[in-house]
Amino acid sequence: MIDRYTFEFSGGMRQRAMIAMSLACDPDILIADEPTTALDVTTQAEILDLIKRLQVERGMAMLLITHDLGVVAEVADEVAVMRFGVIVERGPVDEIFYNARHPYTRQLLSSTVRLEKPRVADGNRTVAKDDVVLSVRNLTKVFGAGAGKKGFILKAVDDVSFDLKRGENLGIVGESGSGKTTMGRLVLRVLEPTSGSVVYRPGDGTETEVTTLDKQGLRSFHSQVRLVFQDPFASLNPRMTVRQVVADPLVVQGKLSGREIEQKVGDLLELVGLDRSAMERYPHAFSGGQRQRIGIARALALDPKVIIADEATSALDVSIRAQILDLLLDLQKRLDLSYIFIAHDISVVRYFCDRVAVMHRGRLVELGSAEQICTVPEEDYTKSLISAVPNPDPRNKRMLHRTRFTA
Repeated sequence: MIDRYTFEFSGGMRQRAMIAMSLACDPDILIADEPTTALDVTTQAEILDLIKRLQVERGMAMLLITHDLGVVAEVADEVAVMRFGVIVERGPVDEIFYNARHPYTRQLLSSTVRLEKPRVADGNRTVAKDDVVLSVRNLTKVFGAGAGKKGFILKAVDDVSFDLKRGENLGIVGESGSGKTTMGRLVLRVLEPTSGSVVYRPGDGTETEVTTLDKQGLRSFHSQVRLVFQDPFASLNPRMTVRQVVADPLVVQGKLSGREIEQKVGDLLELVGLDRSAMERYPHAFSGGQRQRIGIARALALDPKVIIADEATSALDVSIRAQILDLLLDLQKRLDLSYIFIAHDISVVRYFCDRVAVMHRGRLVELGSAEQICTVPEEDYTKSLISAVPNPDPRNKRMLHRTRFTA
């Protein structure tokens, strides 16, 4: 790999290269600043195993900076909890997790989504078994062409089929490169599928084959099926005010006048828990959680029926993540939304989703209820994903008993 460039590497490989750089001068102390935040669960587990092994072999001390309490429980000996630039509590990992004294520490622990604790079912929300809002059949995307030494073919999505029921939360999980995000883009037809079918049923007795829509039809479809992006920092134009960001879909669709747009933007900001005064500010003035709320408001601007959330909480800390998940669930009840929730954090998926689809190398390898997938998975690959999830319990470190999948 020594003569390759970084753009040729996966996220896990890039992180390994960074670790190699850090070790080049045989340090006594390794400062690891969020070393696994952007990685999927199996790659995260591999990187944590690597760092821990290197620490022991080289006799290094390690300062691990992270918002993931599962990672802390798995690898740390001592914990310091910071808030507003001040250490509010410090002690051995067991003491912090089982006998936390500071209210902020207890808040962080209570906000942590745990694989063992599913969300309590909402009695006000019903999912009709046969009421399908999106039907995906044999969806395939092939990149590349040609044969011989310079030709390549990659099946990023390979013959994937599933239904999204009205009012349902369907989770899509898998490692980086499994095809999750590509699949979401194919459903929206941001990417053109190589083959397959996507049928949208808005609930008025009609249905639309998305793959054959012309430009005007696709614009109408995009008003009903919207996307929430992964990175709340990169997904908002820094040169646009919040008013312009949220109003942009309304302007493009040409549905409202100027004064009506002003009222709509204010209503949307209040709907996602922000003040109307936020309209005149720029994205840099907001925290990550607030920016994600702005992104959600933009997604809701056209009163959609379906939201595709692509890693919508992976860049957020635990307390903000819980707030965004609860906001999405509350909006679902109020607006009758259906979600396709793409994520690599299975703990979050179990909390949020009714059913889970597991993808591996472009194929859908297992589909079932969140309870079944997370407690009694059938496929070895699914078992390996679950065993790689850090457990926020220092006395029960799940990754010590990790199942490794080999295909």
